[in-house]
Amino acid sequence: MTDDVVRNEGVLIVGAGPTGLTLAVELARRGAGVRIVDAAPAPHRESRGKGLQPRTLEVLEDVGVTGRALAAGTTRLPFRKYFDGAHVNDTDPFADARPTPDAPYERGVLIGQWQVEKLLRERLAEFGVGVERGTEVTGFEQDEGGVTAVLADGERIRAGYLVGCDGGRSRVRKAMGVRFDGTTDETQSMVVGDVEAEGISRDVWHQWFASDGRGVMLCPMPGTNSFQFQAGPELDAGGEPLPPSLEGFQRIFDRYAGVPGVTLTDPTWLSLWRVNVRMVDRMRVGRVFLAGDAAHIHPIAGGLGMNTGIQDAYNLGWKLALATAGQAGPGLLDTYEEERLPVAAWTLGISSDLYARVREAVKEPGTGVEAAAPPPMGTGYRWSSLAATGTPAATGDPAVLRPGDRAPDAPCLDASGNPVRLFEVYADPRFTLLGFGAEVAGAVGKLGAEHDDLLQAFTVDGGGSDLRDHEGHARRAYGIRTSTPALVLVRPDNHIALLTRDPAEVADYLTRITTFPTKE
Repeated sequence: MTDDVVRNEGVLIVGAGPTGLTLAVELARRGAGVRIVDAAPAPHRESRGKGLQPRTLEVLEDVGVTGRALAAGTTRLPFRKYFDGAHVNDTDPFADARPTPDAPYERGVLIGQWQVEKLLRERLAEFGVGVERGTEVTGFEQDEGGVTAVLADGERIRAGYLVGCDGGRSRVRKAMGVRFDGTTDETQSMVVGDVEAEGISRDVWHQWFASDGRGVMLCPMPGTNSFQFQAGPELDAGGEPLPPSLEGFQRIFDRYAGVPGVTLTDPTWLSLWRVNVRMVDRMRVGRVFLAGDAAHIHPIAGGLGMNTGIQDAYNLGWKLALATAGQAGPGLLDTYEEERLPVAAWTLGISSDLYARVREAVKEPGTGVEAAAPPPMGTGYRWSSLAATGTPAATGDPAVLRPGDRAPDAPCLDASGNPVRLFEVYADPRFTLLGFGAEVAGAVGKLGAEHDDLLQAFTVDGGGSDLRDHEGHARRAYGIRTSTPALVLVRPDNHIALLTRDPAEVADYLTRITTFPTKE
């Protein structure tokens, strides 16, 4: 036991799931001090949330792990549906989807959550940071200068900021005293787990349903011998769900799959899941923040929980990094809650609707669970105070793109004539300025030199250009007419900050970041 305070003037992250690990990588790659702790003594090996959506793949490309995730998972797994024991159809809801110049990922990737966490831990280790296991935060105190977290063994950790990424039962959230509004539906539950099953094809996602509205699904998890098992639970005499067990899984499988001679074995995860729809009323109290399931929990349909948490971390990471470096005004951190709380509310509504659609889909022989595929996530923050209004009509058609929107990708050529994508350019942790046309080339170079610590700047199709939009994809994606000079300022999290043709507006925006006033 010790009462010593360990000094750490960076960020303390509580919880090493996908959200906490993404945030840790984002801070580490920006040079911010970061310490990440987790109460569990060792990493889990549970599939849990098992899908990364296209926008999340864009985020993780910037973080540096998308290539590894695509190698570990699979992007093509047809759905095979059975009804009352008879094979109905095989479908691939994304069969006709194709990547486009502005959106390189046309479909998500199926991958176990434990594998995502492993890849993020490996990426974090490349920056010399590791997860401190068996380290439980039991409380904290904060003052104007920072946060002091208290560990279960009595140790006290001092940090500039603390972020609770510690899940739906978050101790950080409870200590913050924020509300966690919503419902838990005790009448709707599911058993889920990871098991092996010899004799079942691993090249489709099996979905057996029956006319009583119940059934069972087996999804083969890439890179393993396991299937994720999902089904309604067995009930006791009082109508309460029985605890999940391998024997119970086998009985459910035998009843609804009707595949003789298949034995489920080697369970590595058995869980009972209830429908929870909850979110906080605040994501920040002073120097303490919430992200991921600690701030919002979702129905299982659509796999939105892990994706939303990763995108929370992506939004918060660059802002905390600037704050800890003294490069941002105090109000910049207010924009995390301003931007992500509405997204959490929207996602809760979408996931609840998806779950209802899944429950209806299983009753119809011709309808698959793929009918409940979620809509795109992460399209932007047009309402944000970081979405600046630039010179009118600076970039042609405002219906194409507006400040706050996701910044599109596009293939270009670099100064040496080598292919380069805009997403590769945006991987730099700073703001990115694109100056289209020779008329703004001088201003772009001057802005890049004057704001080098905050900005990287590129001329596009100007004299001595850094980038060539050789096929016109960048101008089309950003709504810029061929003959129109324009300046596009892109945030570190790859959203549009400003569209203008006036260099002074870019300088004013960057100055505003460094002096951003707080709302409080």
